[in-house]
Amino acid sequence: MKRNFLLSAVLLLSIFIYSCDKTDIQTIDGPAKGTSVKFFNFAVNSPVVNYYANDTKVTAAVSTTGAESGTTGLGYAAVYPATNAYAILPGGSYDLKATRPSTAAADPKLVINKLTANLEEGKNYSLYMCGFYNTTAKSSDAFILEDILPPIDSSAAYVRFVHTSPNANPVDMIMQDRTSKAEIVIGTNRSYKSATTFVKVPQAVYDLILRYPGSPTNVYSRTEVSVTKSNTYTFTLRGDINVGGTTATNRTFIDSTPNR
Repeated sequence: MKRNFLLSAVLLLSIFIYSCDKTDIQTIDGPAKGTSVKFFNFAVNSPVVNYYANDTKVTAAVSTTGAESGTTGLGYAAVYPATNAYAILPGGSYDLKATRPSTAAADPKLVINKLTANLEEGKNYSLYMCGFYNTTAKSSDAFILEDILPPIDSSAAYVRFVHTSPNANPVDMIMQDRTSKAEIVIGTNRSYKSATTFVKVPQAVYDLILRYPGSPTNVYSRTEVSVTKSNTYTFTLRGDINVGGTTATNRTFIDSTPNR
């Protein structure tokens, strides 16, 4: 009797293990497969768009009715995903299209911008819709960057600078520690549609400062930006360089977006 009980227990355990192995739920021990993309709508005065990779919608808001919203999508100054994550696509060549929602009151399904890119498996990218939105041509600029993320460093953070302000001259970007006043140069002479590499910085609270090359005068600054060790950030200049203040939607601004 005892022997029969043991045999039955072993048989049941074997069936359980086999059944678990055949389920649709898989354990992923390594990094997710595919290519990773962040989408930025930094085209000044741009309307709301959704991004498509070929004919697959990538940046849509969740709908409870099944109908696409005419107003919800990636508006000006928005980033998708907004968190320290990326949208995952299979590696390959894509037409990446910024498209008006199908139910929008104005210009439904209009493609505002199309950028063709080969997105490699295992790599990270940031796609920027930028420039001034042209209300006559109903179009904008765009460019894509490969995000070469540094290894995670538990003792410090990494940051980079991207220039997307269409009427701003080349600038230097400096981070000034608010406590010690020590300055770290992140990049010099960065022009429109260009970026720096990622630079290692200590954890601290910083003022982000832009200066014209060779000048000690601050052109623009954003105060009290926290940088936390083990994280990676992109600081992006966006907006109209001629618009100041703190309320205008298209004002000069340095966006802070976590990459990881």
